[in-house]
Amino acid sequence: MLLKSVASAINGRELRRTLSSSSSPFTAGVRCSSHGRRRVIDVAAKDGELRVFLVAGEVSGDALASRLMASLKNVSPVPVRFAGVGGSLMHKEGLQSIFPMEEIAVMGLWELLPHLNNIRIKLKDTTESAILFQPHVVVTVDSKGFSFRFLKLLQGRYIQNTNSPVHVHYVAPSFWAWKGGETRLTHLRHFVDHILCILPFEEEICRLNGLPATYVGHPLLEDVVFSSKELESSFDKCKFQGNVEAFRQENGLSSGHGLPTKSFHQLKQNLYFTESTIITLLPGSRLQEVTRMLPIFLKTVEFLKNSIPELSTIIPVAPNCRVETYINNAIRTWPLRAILIPGESIEKKYEAFRASRAALCTSGSAVMELMLAGLPSVVAYRAHFITECIVKLRTKLNFISLPNILLESAVIPEVLFRACTSDNLVRKLREVLFNDEVRRLQISSAEEVLQILHNPIAQRSNSILDQLGFSSYKCCPSMIAASTVLYAEKLQKSHGLDSNFAP
Repeated sequence: MLLKSVASAINGRELRRTLSSSSSPFTAGVRCSSHGRRRVIDVAAKDGELRVFLVAGEVSGDALASRLMASLKNVSPVPVRFAGVGGSLMHKEGLQSIFPMEEIAVMGLWELLPHLNNIRIKLKDTTESAILFQPHVVVTVDSKGFSFRFLKLLQGRYIQNTNSPVHVHYVAPSFWAWKGGETRLTHLRHFVDHILCILPFEEEICRLNGLPATYVGHPLLEDVVFSSKELESSFDKCKFQGNVEAFRQENGLSSGHGLPTKSFHQLKQNLYFTESTIITLLPGSRLQEVTRMLPIFLKTVEFLKNSIPELSTIIPVAPNCRVETYINNAIRTWPLRAILIPGESIEKKYEAFRASRAALCTSGSAVMELMLAGLPSVVAYRAHFITECIVKLRTKLNFISLPNILLESAVIPEVLFRACTSDNLVRKLREVLFNDEVRRLQISSAEEVLQILHNPIAQRSNSILDQLGFSSYKCCPSMIAASTVLYAEKLQKSHGLDSNFAP
């Protein structure tokens, strides 16, 4: 029953009624206070509304935060008001962003230097806005560089103030990837009250370092809910619905097979090469990523045009006007057909994956989406030379993509840093397109990845709902996250903040 437990959303109206009248404790990470400390839900109930200040700095964070917002509106026993920084998806849930999210979407070490002054200004603006809003809880989503500096500044403004909001950070920093990373967790408790983890092993490590944490589930598990119209009783029979032929016709593509809308068992058999071929390109969501990676991807596909008949590409475009403009200009004179689809549309994106034969993907959250769709891919990444050198010196991992990290194996080919050239990508992409064993390994590994992510929350989510009296419902990650936020508590802080902490 691997995916059925994440396929049904909880009934928000009944849960709101229970939360407003029940003192039943939640399980790990969301227990009622036994020391008189203030829970978010208690303070919000006294004020008659829940005020949530959110900060997301990139597209994946915007998606994660928007789902959290929707779940908070479902489970909160009082009306919810939002303020903060976010993107288009958060706007749809009711957030008026202080400034465009793209202004803080900077990744890298060396790459950050030209933007430092602007980041300082945005930190000040965000802190002042949070103070004026008087939130019960502040939720920062990923983007640890900006998020932790903001929370540290905000905590400094609230020193010796008993009405300071609870600080929750969604997506634990990847401390497990860096040498000495775990030792930095102890510094976070000076300005973070609770961490919402999306990988199962992170919760225990955070707790061992004195930082309250809850594994709420990976957002990939929630994609199962949104991308699947029908889920059967096992992963192998799971059907990711979507009319591939209608998608092809809508976009003027000739009939052919990418990944048919079949079960994963049938996907494993779909290894033959066909006349019409589509390659999906995912160059990233930040402008700096796209400008670096898209030219390499386009050149790579050009090398294949003479050997593959009817070759087309699909590019999901992040909801960022500067990214959209850049991609449109880049493909204007490109000799191959490129179809652009809105990257924020889960339905369109998964239809594109199902219609495709393979994908070229910049390292990031999209790699997990490709694995869920059963689409074989090659992962690539380039950065500034200095950034690459620092990463090589500091990392303790052998892989960069999450599926490979979780499986401890190079299931998905990775072409990284100075080795990330069109020539090298062509060789790896040919293997993914033509080598049956390479394709079969990626497709069959998807089940194992989802089991790793899902099994730890299956018992917990059922326990939460059993205690609330709704054992017939099932939790999805954003619902568990929302419940955790409501029951989060303010930690007792020392008056001094660690000035040596540098996120």
